[in-house]
Amino acid sequence: MILTKPSLRAILASGITLALFTAGAARAEDPLVASRLTERGMKFEVDADGDYKVTYNYAKEGRSQLVFVSGRTETVGGLTIREVYSPAARVAKDGIDGAKAIELLQQSGRNKLGSWEMRGDVVYLVIKVLDYLSAAQLEAVMDIAAETADNMELEISGARDDL
Repeated sequence: MILTKPSLRAILASGITLALFTAGAARAEDPLVASRLTERGMKFEVDADGDYKVTYNYAKEGRSQLVFVSGRTETVGGLTIREVYSPAARVAKDGIDGAKAIELLQQSGRNKLGSWEMRGDVVYLVIKVLDYLSAAQLEAVMDIAAETADNMELEISGARDDL
């Protein structure tokens, strides 16, 4: 388990960022996430944004897949929401065009959990859940995100395993 200690500059920047959230976002590096991941025996890192990064290893297939659990929550309509997300493609590098974007939108409609979103130049499977999940339920959501995103990465990029 790797946890980073925020610097004073990071703490101040976080405070300013939090003040700008109008949807009621909570602070990054939520100890509840760390305890849930630890309870399930998952190794994780906390990235610069305070999100929890887990690397799934699919030894049999010789592949790996990143999954993130947001260190922040947002409150919408009195509900506390947390995101679990996993990258599947880079728009420019993988040639994501209009036809592929429409295909991803259609697949989002068929997914039971999660939808495809573009953030910057990366396409992610994003699952937005209520933040009262048990450790086992959070792990199940992460498993779904990892498998779905890795399958899409295989479809889009072939054998390449960048994400």
